[in-house]
Amino acid sequence: MGPGRVSGPIRAPLPPRAPRHGNAFTRWIGRTVLRLGGWRVEGEWPDVDKLLIIAAPHSSAWDGIWGLAAKLALGIELHIMAKAELFRGLSGLTLGPLLRWFGAVPINRHAANGVVGQTVEAFNRHRVFWLILAPEGTRRRVEHWRSGFWHIARQAGVPVLCAWFHYPDRLIGIGQLFQPTADREADMAALREYYRPYVGKRRGTV
Repeated sequence: MGPGRVSGPIRAPLPPRAPRHGNAFTRWIGRTVLRLGGWRVEGEWPDVDKLLIIAAPHSSAWDGIWGLAAKLALGIELHIMAKAELFRGLSGLTLGPLLRWFGAVPINRHAANGVVGQTVEAFNRHRVFWLILAPEGTRRRVEHWRSGFWHIARQAGVPVLCAWFHYPDRLIGIGQLFQPTADREADMAALREYYRPYVGKRRGTV
């Protein structure tokens, strides 16, 4: 069974334009981990070339484990931002190839164009590019989300896809496609309200 047509814990098949990654073995690993953990992935992916995915609530390191299993099971290429230091020196020789395989994009936090500017450039360099990040920016409970993802989406001209963890049902959801407007505060409030029903391992969304 090829990527985008998966069974068992995956009920969110990939559309034609979704970026693919991995092979039958890595998809089997991902599905096995999800099945053993009792997790499933449900929803509908948009058929677009460029996409910024936000995932919340992010309250535990386990989110990364289940999220990685879902990525492998789907056979989807999702990029993440990683500090550039991890790609340099000894760590670059040992971790660099693995990080790149997992879709990590090196970001220089001290560059003049900043994290937002570098991420927008990454979107502009690629014909197909899907990026995922946690808008809370931390596993701790926060009163305000970081707005970097909103600026990235606006400047790159890409839609935002809402993905979520709901631990009571062991469900990773692929949800609403959101088009950012010129009103940042209204957009952030609407997104926070959208995530209110979903509960992470240690907390929900404020």
